Amino acid sequence: METKSKWRWGVNRWILLACIIAGIFGAKYFPPIQPHIQVAPENLTHDPLFTLPVIGSFYLTNTMLAIFLADILVLLLGWKIKKDLEKGDLVPRGITGAVETVFEYLYNMTESTAGKWAKTIFPYFMTIFLVVLVANWMELIPGVDSIGVIEESPHGYPLLTLIPGAVAALVKGGSGAAHEGGYLITPYIRAAATDLNFTAALAVISVVMTQVIGVHAHGVDYFTKFINVKTFWSKPFFGVMDFFVGLLELISEFSKLLSFTFRLFGNVFAGSVLLFVIGAMVPVFAQSFIVLFEFFIGMIQALVFGMLTMIFMSMATQSHGGSEEDHA
Repeated sequence: METKSKWRWGVNRWILLACIIAGIFGAKYFPPIQPHIQVAPENLTHDPLFTLPVIGSFYLTNTMLAIFLADILVLLLGWKIKKDLEKGDLVPRGITGAVETVFEYLYNMTESTAGKWAKTIFPYFMTIFLVVLVANWMELIPGVDSIGVIEESPHGYPLLTLIPGAVAALVKGGSGAAHEGGYLITPYIRAAATDLNFTAALAVISVVMTQVIGVHAHGVDYFTKFINVKTFWSKPFFGVMDFFVGLLELISEFSKLLSFTFRLFGNVFAGSVLLFVIGAMVPVFAQSFIVLFEFFIGMIQALVFGMLTMIFMSMATQSHGGSEEDHA
């Protein structure tokens, strides 16, 4: 016979309730740190990694470390799937089965949009989706944006608001130092998409490779999409129209850079700020709902970035007007 638990409503619910009560009383003695919102990523090294003559110095930032870890996780995921597929199981299980389902769904979507160019476009779509997805979901890992090194800052807070007084004295080497102001916690890892450098780099890769695939599909004639003067003399009216339409197409390519960059950055950065603010105002339990919300936002933004890249690439492979027969 099945043995029923003596605890009403189950043990896990009582454990959760105990954690909530402990958090409420603990917040009185260890108040939450007031969030410091900063757009630029924090440097983890005081000395630059290397310096270029014209561009300047490069430091190791917490967002750079985050994208390195995200890349490693994606590579480990690929290695795990490769090992599982080598076993020859007809029905993949676990994370391999889940990833295969996502792959199949997204490839069918790409094939219905890009047709014969699906095999060329899909690797870019899937790679961007996985990297952005893992980078966004790293924000939900406990310790990200919250564990780091205590450093002096003109925008900081008294050290006693960061750690208890006795520990503060030990960290800074004296009771007097424990009462000094101007300290901040520089996190070791920060969500990569909260750095404009990361989102702008992805935008450049997406737009540049779209042009590469367009040239691969149409050759040099692809550039007539932007500068079209074929009918400029034979049919001046349509020639002028084609010329200005081409200029609009050229402007739209540059606008994609801004759209890609700020859409991903804005959504992820706003989510981070929301987590900071809710954690400072209601440090117990309320942040769980925001974490669940950010889980879906991170997935949706990764899918949107990848899908837009796929759609723009498929549009670049399609033929465009510009010949005299088009205006006949």
